Amino acid sequence: MAKKNTKRKLVGLVSELTGHRTYYTTKNTQNTTEKISLKKYDPIARKHALYTETKKNLGRNEVKARKN
Repeated sequence: MAKKNTKRKLVGLVSELTGHRTYYTTKNTQNTTEKISLKKYDPIARKHALYTETKKNLGRNEVKARKN
């Protein structure tokens, strides 16, 4: 099972060529404060491109309240 109190957050990666969010990864926010930049394959442009971390929260890091 996954741990509840983890320091790793889920972040989306956006292509600088096409602007599409294709990849997701986890990031330790305590050790890495700057944005992540990874070179990955862009299926829309059909070549490798630089992907950078988005500043938007994906909404998957918070625990949602239960409906009663």
